[in-house]
Amino acid sequence: MNFPIKNALKEYNRIYKEMNNIYHDIALKLQMSDSTFDILYAVCELGDGCLQRDICSLSCTSKQTINSSIRKLEKNGHINLKPGRGRQMHIFLTDTGKELVKERIFPVIEIENKVFDSMTEEESRELLRLSRKYIELLERNTRELS
Repeated sequence: MNFPIKNALKEYNRIYKEMNNIYHDIALKLQMSDSTFDILYAVCELGDGCLQRDICSLSCTSKQTINSSIRKLEKNGHINLKPGRGRQMHIFLTDTGKELVKERIFPVIEIENKVFDSMTEEESRELLRLSRKYIELLERNTRELS
């Protein structure tokens, strides 16, 4: 049985998968797993002392995957964990973790900023507006799935 997939959906899916592949390739080039890249990137965005649950939320990655990668980063001396309230764990970069972020993650963020800088203000706003609209409509319409 073939279900007709509209051309716009096909193209959007292709773009989404291509972007995921680009970030996967970036992580490979940086000699790290996707989840390690996501964690270090999230710490750059959220700041030192951020919570594990905030990294999960920001990266849209499961707690188990993030927890496993955090343990590896801790074992390798890149982060320290400090307990917060209840079961909360705060993540802090060590000096070697800060160096790793500076060498590997900052250049990626610089490239991403250049991409937005190469668009007009209107193009950037439109890209973000339409991406948010798509996600909002997708979430709204998928609530009905059982």
